Amino acid sequence: MLNQNHTVGDVMDHPLGQDILHKLLLQIGISRRFLGHPLIRRIRLSHLPRLTGGKVDESFVATVLELLNSEPDVPGIGSGPGRAAWWKEAVFYQIYPKSFMDSDGDGVGDLGGILTKLDYLQNLGVGALWLTPIYDSPEADNGYDIRDYQAILSTYGTMADFDALIQELHRRGMRLIMDLVVNHTSDEHRWFQEAMGDPSSPKGDYYFFRDDPNNWVSFFGGSAWKRIPQRDQWVLHLFSERQMDLNWDNPALREEIFRMVRSWLDRGVDGFRLDVINYISKRPGLPPGNECLARISGFRGFEHYFYGPNLHRYLRELRRQALDPYEAFSVGETPGIGRQTAKLLTAPPRRELDMIFNFDHLENPGKVRGDDYRYDLNYYKEYIIPWMEDPGGVWMSLFYENHDNPRMISKVNPEPQVRKVLAKLLALLQMTLRGTPFVFQGQELGRVNQNFTSMDQLRDVESLNLYQTWRKTMGEETARRKILTGTRDHARVPMAWNSDRQAGFSEAEPWIAQDQDYLTWNAAAESADPNSVLNFYRRLIRLRRSHPVLVYGEIRIRFKKTRNLFLYHRVSPEETLIVECNLSSRRIRRRISSRSRHRLISNYPDLPQGWLRPYEAILWKQETKRKQ
Repeated sequence: MLNQNHTVGDVMDHPLGQDILHKLLLQIGISRRFLGHPLIRRIRLSHLPRLTGGKVDESFVATVLELLNSEPDVPGIGSGPGRAAWWKEAVFYQIYPKSFMDSDGDGVGDLGGILTKLDYLQNLGVGALWLTPIYDSPEADNGYDIRDYQAILSTYGTMADFDALIQELHRRGMRLIMDLVVNHTSDEHRWFQEAMGDPSSPKGDYYFFRDDPNNWVSFFGGSAWKRIPQRDQWVLHLFSERQMDLNWDNPALREEIFRMVRSWLDRGVDGFRLDVINYISKRPGLPPGNECLARISGFRGFEHYFYGPNLHRYLRELRRQALDPYEAFSVGETPGIGRQTAKLLTAPPRRELDMIFNFDHLENPGKVRGDDYRYDLNYYKEYIIPWMEDPGGVWMSLFYENHDNPRMISKVNPEPQVRKVLAKLLALLQMTLRGTPFVFQGQELGRVNQNFTSMDQLRDVESLNLYQTWRKTMGEETARRKILTGTRDHARVPMAWNSDRQAGFSEAEPWIAQDQDYLTWNAAAESADPNSVLNFYRRLIRLRRSHPVLVYGEIRIRFKKTRNLFLYHRVSPEETLIVECNLSSRRIRRRISSRSRHRLISNYPDLPQGWLRPYEAILWKQETKRKQ
């Protein structure tokens, strides 16, 4: 058990402690190498309040110690790729159904629209689709507020449409995973309605009703508590005030959830993406959030639920009772989880999750989603190397974009002249590092952020709520600028299928408008262009399929400290492939020769000489020496 007489080094040697300290340094923009200094490691925890001038106080230290002492396990040892699995070999494609394809002319995408585009997806080479929520919902948060887990929202179609989609995917050798949102429900869910209408109902314990709220804040701005007059109590909502957190400590609730999961697997679903799944265990008593941690992280109370005391137990129970009987796949969305705790969540012998999404690479240190800056890809290199070299049983999810984040190209370099080569660089990295690639719709076209100029153009509840909160603290113009820079709606505009009206998405006015970029950057135009981003993705995915070394091979990274150069080998007994990349907008000197190497694919038409050009990326095959 750790106490205040232990040192910073002792905290670093604890898996959860290492992740917490790395996360805090990331928030304030300090390199993790800072913690490796011998003098820093020797500092006693009891001395931190004095040494930091009170910025780290005694309550902060006590909170961290409580967290560390709640986790007795340490990650096991294991560095190999583990057993073969379909989800390691597949390229996943995330569909935001509302914006993918509209088949019935109401301006909203639907299941019928997805069915019409399966040829496109199969030709792209993806092996599995991930659908964001299509359940019945009042759509307060675009489907992540579920009203009925076992019904399809009529806007998206019917259960017959869903069954037809699964049947057609399986016929093509493709899979389907669904978003499973079980940290919270809609306030219109029958469980919550019963809990409100009858204070004595057992369903009341399915949620967190309290006479007095604590100081936790919502991710969408403001307090995490809403007053319920019918009960004369407050109820917890970490997200929208229409999304009520579920109490997983109630065994009856857990059984209802497991039963629901099994019903979807019975229909043929192949697995689930588990929304904010690490939040399902809250610390008993819901203690107040630490103010010092809140100043650093921006979220008061986060420490009491991002890695709750029963998290591992509940995940093992979910897997044992619902997923394993069907050999179903699971990938957890796990905000706040770092590399060491990822090992505890996904190591195969622990039987919890197959994979997680870690988000520490989506912004540079000290930056957040609303900041207007240029992302330095050297940070991505620094971030990814430890995951590649010390996986500890973790199978990496490789992604840059999803429905919650702006487009990566716009973060790195929004200059139009580098858009195509940069898009191809990002694709080559994603398809050749060790792990499973997740491509978000439109990413394969090289899509960029929208030219939003007004708050009236946005539809995202998070953006609209944060704007109302921030305008009071930072002023109208600063709040507007931050929201328009980081809004989730950049990724949620309709898919660009062609240059026709509404980008070929719908015959009606779409639920959210997009700018004119689709006139040239669309699937039809790129399909006809052999040098397009789309065709580059197609060739890359075919290469990944035809070269198993890119899935299961060893990875050897060279020139780790050389800025702007990312060079690594994928090695198996059968072959060696080499990835050579320039992470910058300036040319850099090459460190390897092209002799005895065959170029498989690159984002420039001709071979490099002594220099790598801006964002140049090449996949080489090492020629084997012939025996005399």
